[in-house]
Amino acid sequence: MPGSSPVLPRHGVPAESLVALAEGDGDDHVLDLLMSAERSRRLLLLRLLDDMTSHGIPETADGPVPLIAAWELLARAHRAAPKAVDTVLMYPQTGMWLSSALRRLRGNEKETTPLWVVLGHLSAVAAAAGARAGLDFTIAVPVRHGYALMPTLGAAEVTASGTWTSARVEATAGQVWITTPNGRVQVAPDSDCGRPGWHPLRWIRAGHGDSEFALALDDLDPYRTYPRPSAPERLPDDRVERWQEVFEHSWALLLRDEPETATAMRRGLMSFSPIGAGERFRPRSASTGDAFGGVLVSEPDDAVQLAATMVHEFQHTKLSGLLHLTSLYRADASQNEERLYAPWRDDPRPLGGLLQGIYAFMGVTRFWRTHRHSAVGQTPELGHFEFALWRSQLWSAFDSVCDHWRLTPLGRRFLDILRGRCAAWLDDPVPDVPGRLGRMCAANHRARWRAHHLRPTQEWTAATAHRWIDAADAPEESTETGTRLAPDRSAMHLDSLATLVRHRLQGTAGHGAEAGTGATGSVAHVRGALEGDALLAAGEPSAARRSYLARLSADPDDAAAWAGLGGALTAEGVEPEAAELLTRYPERARAVQRALVESAGRPGDPVRLAAWLGRVLPSS
Repeated sequence: MPGSSPVLPRHGVPAESLVALAEGDGDDHVLDLLMSAERSRRLLLLRLLDDMTSHGIPETADGPVPLIAAWELLARAHRAAPKAVDTVLMYPQTGMWLSSALRRLRGNEKETTPLWVVLGHLSAVAAAAGARAGLDFTIAVPVRHGYALMPTLGAAEVTASGTWTSARVEATAGQVWITTPNGRVQVAPDSDCGRPGWHPLRWIRAGHGDSEFALALDDLDPYRTYPRPSAPERLPDDRVERWQEVFEHSWALLLRDEPETATAMRRGLMSFSPIGAGERFRPRSASTGDAFGGVLVSEPDDAVQLAATMVHEFQHTKLSGLLHLTSLYRADASQNEERLYAPWRDDPRPLGGLLQGIYAFMGVTRFWRTHRHSAVGQTPELGHFEFALWRSQLWSAFDSVCDHWRLTPLGRRFLDILRGRCAAWLDDPVPDVPGRLGRMCAANHRARWRAHHLRPTQEWTAATAHRWIDAADAPEESTETGTRLAPDRSAMHLDSLATLVRHRLQGTAGHGAEAGTGATGSVAHVRGALEGDALLAAGEPSAARRSYLARLSADPDDAAAWAGLGGALTAEGVEPEAAELLTRYPERARAVQRALVESAGRPGDPVRLAAWLGRVLPSS
């Protein structure tokens, strides 16, 4: 704490801790390591903020921002009640603010909020710490979008003449008040109950005794969202009740199916920042190392989805904590960092992003591996499908990254442990239908990604198109196409087939996994889905093939249709050369078809063209 000369511990990553994080969640010692390191990191960021603002502080219309008062109050609170300060310091949104403020001071973050408001948030942090410590004090805090915030406690509603202003916080004998233009508002520390003009930070709670878990449901703090802060969006009471109900069921589920994860999660997750519900089976969530312990999450479809999301984001939290301590990969000094295929994303990802995804989906796959056997009153096929899909996706990701030249020795060891666990899961039995659907959706996602983002060279494409026009028996014997990455920003919703399969399995519980009545009707509810996707998901590959061909007749350049056609041919068991080409290298067919349209004025027959291109494929 600036002014209190703290002695910071030295942090490292013992080998056993690395193994524990790779193999599971880690015991209390590992969580202690991550939490202690994060606390030290935030103290260092506070010190850096003090250093960067000590020679000049931006001014408000009324004069300089009183950061000296904030530092002094923080130091007093730390001397009186260190745990009270730690509660505010370790809150996820405090970490997000610290990192954001430092980026702003360095000129690395563009934002319209006045700098004095950003830096003045330190006063709000100090006021919350002082209130928790029971101190007497007076301090001015910023008002954003009509709210004067006290992090971890709540916010007072302020009627102000301008967008950016300040309010006075006064604490005397345990009573805390915020003076606003429309009167004084009393703060209610550690209470979910509101008072006139006061909006408390609300909490959701579940479990009892040693299993009790409480999470802040933060809809007030501007730094609850990233990469940019946002205005408060107060949840209606009925939505809070919905969150509470789903959270209770999710927590019971995690205690039953993932007890070790749940134990660790009670210490490593601290807040949910809710956003509106997404499309069914497409929850939205995010976390960042800057906001260690916080999760930005959409309202879930059900308890199972929320449990899986919690596991997913907790994995991100742990890996972010580890990366604050050590490097798993070397920085790329080039101007154009390499981008790789991530089976859970629409866009190509840098190495660091792919590693984050691998670790997150190791947790998700582990969750479904267990939950598929214990689901009560739910569709068992859906759990088996999720497990089959994600283990296939993970294995694909490992293939592209385990020998990457930028991995450090520690990173290579970490990934080797993860890969070994995934390899063991490949032998786990899965019923035929959900297993086949999982493999089909994994192949479809990869094919759609390739069709969108990869391009053979113009030279290869033109030469191959000419050989087709000349009715050559096959393309050139060489399989080298000079394929390069050409990111396509229009690539969206590459998981459409998997989403449709989830609708199918959820909607056909008790009616047989092969039922497909009214399959195409689901397309309207799944963004990015084609009619052929719905037919393929419903187990009608012949109809799907016809639909994809009709789509390609209307638009020969449709990436999703090319990828889907390969899946339909595979499922139908016809045209094996075309099916393999479109599954493994759909970008070749798409590129040559585009060249044919440009040079000859008409496209080739998609199946015949793909089969012809498939005659010179390299062995798998």
